[in-house]
Amino acid sequence: MMNQMATEKSYEFRMRMDAVHKSGRRDKSLKPMKNESCLKDGWNIGVVEGCSELILHAAKDLQDYLSTSMGLPVLLVRRTADALAKEKQCVILCDKKELPQFGKGLKTARSYRVTVRGDQVVVCGFDDRGTAQGSYYLEDLMNLRESPFLVIGESVREPLFSPRMTHSGWGLDQFPDSHLNAIAHAGMDAILLMVKGVDITPSGYLDFNELVRRARLHGLDVYFYSYLKCWKHPEDDNAEKEYDKIFGSLFQACPEAKGIILVGESCEFPSKDERTTMRPWRESVVDGIPSCKPSPGWWPCRDYPLWVNMVKTVVRKWSPKADIVFWTYNWGYAPEKERIELIESLPNDISLQVTFEMFDQIRHEDVVNPVMDYTISYPGPGKYFMSEAKAASKKGIRLYSMTNTGGCTWDFGVTPYEPFPFQWAKRHDAILDARRKWGLSGLMESHQYGFYPSFVSDFTKWNFWSASPSVDEILRRIAVRDFGVSGATHALKAWALWSEAISHYIPTNEDQYGPNRVGPSYPLIFHPDITRTFTSKELEMNSAPFALHGSRIVKTFYHPYENAQQSPGPQRINVEIRSYRKLESLLQKGIVEIRKAIKSAPEAKREECERQELLAQFMANTAATVAHVKEWWKLNQQLFVESDRKKAHAVLDALVKIAQAEIKNAEATIPIVERDSRLGWEPSMEYMCDRPHLEWKIRQVRHVIDNEISLYRKMLDL
Repeated sequence: MMNQMATEKSYEFRMRMDAVHKSGRRDKSLKPMKNESCLKDGWNIGVVEGCSELILHAAKDLQDYLSTSMGLPVLLVRRTADALAKEKQCVILCDKKELPQFGKGLKTARSYRVTVRGDQVVVCGFDDRGTAQGSYYLEDLMNLRESPFLVIGESVREPLFSPRMTHSGWGLDQFPDSHLNAIAHAGMDAILLMVKGVDITPSGYLDFNELVRRARLHGLDVYFYSYLKCWKHPEDDNAEKEYDKIFGSLFQACPEAKGIILVGESCEFPSKDERTTMRPWRESVVDGIPSCKPSPGWWPCRDYPLWVNMVKTVVRKWSPKADIVFWTYNWGYAPEKERIELIESLPNDISLQVTFEMFDQIRHEDVVNPVMDYTISYPGPGKYFMSEAKAASKKGIRLYSMTNTGGCTWDFGVTPYEPFPFQWAKRHDAILDARRKWGLSGLMESHQYGFYPSFVSDFTKWNFWSASPSVDEILRRIAVRDFGVSGATHALKAWALWSEAISHYIPTNEDQYGPNRVGPSYPLIFHPDITRTFTSKELEMNSAPFALHGSRIVKTFYHPYENAQQSPGPQRINVEIRSYRKLESLLQKGIVEIRKAIKSAPEAKREECERQELLAQFMANTAATVAHVKEWWKLNQQLFVESDRKKAHAVLDALVKIAQAEIKNAEATIPIVERDSRLGWEPSMEYMCDRPHLEWKIRQVRHVIDNEISLYRKMLDL
């Protein structure tokens, strides 16, 4: 089916991301039911004269939606409050200050009441952000109904979490208006911007205040994700002056930013905690010997409260309400006693952020694998999260979590989202339970891979607002929306199979920084070191010169990265191979179902449906690469200790067989990435698995077969 789709140029996926309102959503064969109001020719969108910029912007956005998605041109009118309340055949957007009679009972920021009558629809927000979200809700309802029909009645909806923060999925720290609009439509209320100084991101210059102004027009706050470092202890002389110069100056220049995210590895400081090296991690090797102690960024140091208080002091000097978010990501592995002692000594007027799923030790067959990095294979919550959430609740400190509920993790590093809705539903349930138990109130929903609008983000939005349908009901309605009535059953079967598949994913460091990070472009390196130059066997994959990380966060010389909390690599390897083969098999079974869904879907929907097939096939091919790489490592280790010539030749034969299979896998991936330019790309790495990288990998593996393995055969027979 994918052969029907046109080849895309690099970055062409952004054109699809820019289209927040998809054209042709209306099914003109549908008729309104008796309990529905029908928007039609002659209707208007109305706002109160002098309304806020955001409400006016939301009205224009709804006007564009009705025209683009529903084929219904409407006028935008401005009236006095009294006149607007009486306006007929009108969608009225207002807040409770403007038309209080429609806003009764609204008590929560961003909440809204929707009142639908036969000849009038009123969206009244608690504030203008609530009004905008209510307008987007109308879009959601009409998208599911595939017509401009709304059920007559009233509903009040409240956001269950704030902030809901995301990095950019359009480009690292790049937020065109279209992407801000998509983020707002997804129900989020904040964006994350990596900062190294005033108007400086890791990628270069950016006017922070201009971004804050544009984000506000979409109902979004801006949080700074700090890469700022002050290598001065808070107790040192003139420390406050130095911290003010580095941290305070950011909010002096941009006081309307909402807050700042502080995470250990990005904000190390010269801790005096003797349990650490008391120096940056890059300086942890002394006299050629690496220290056995962690660096301060990776340990719950006793003096972090001093540091947090110092940052808080200089930031709030310029922005008194700034949200200071302290994230404990880097020491989730540390003993609970030390972590809780730190939380108990933090100031109460900050926010504590705790990663939701990481560090738990998961048993697979007879071996143990900890959750090493962000994954949806384990819904959570992890024991680390629960322990710190309980401590935060007891202390009365505001609790946030890194949840990845924007739809992506490090499971597959160069994919836009992960189509495992029933697995995401388990995480949603666990997050909502954490809200009830410990007061979880804010979410970070992506890291540097950012947010990509998808049916998964639509599903998440429904689950994170009150008065929403059940999980099964909303997934069924989304499936019908995207695949039609006939295709929905097969789509749901595919999603169920894929959701089961991801439970067989094992998040190891060597895989999430290796083949899972870049997919089938990952090389196969022959381990025996046949050289006269004594260079490392690690290969550097080509990456864009403007990429923040590029290939620097890809480890190509595959071997297990051991960890005190997991079984050793030789014990794990066969279990992991079996698990990845199961993952691949279930993905392929789901692909069979999604093809049936595509075949049954209305023709106008098929191109978007086919992108799910491409995504799943890319993931299946990646799972095959991971299994091949693990088998490749095993055989290379066997070759190192095999002294029998005949057996060594047999090992080489097996290596060639794997190499040939992986060449075919890479070749099969080329048409996939050519038809969806978002596959193979990630904001901080840029393209790492496009056609050029896959062709490089094929050349690299053929070189191994034709040269290195061939030469080793000759060496065996000397």
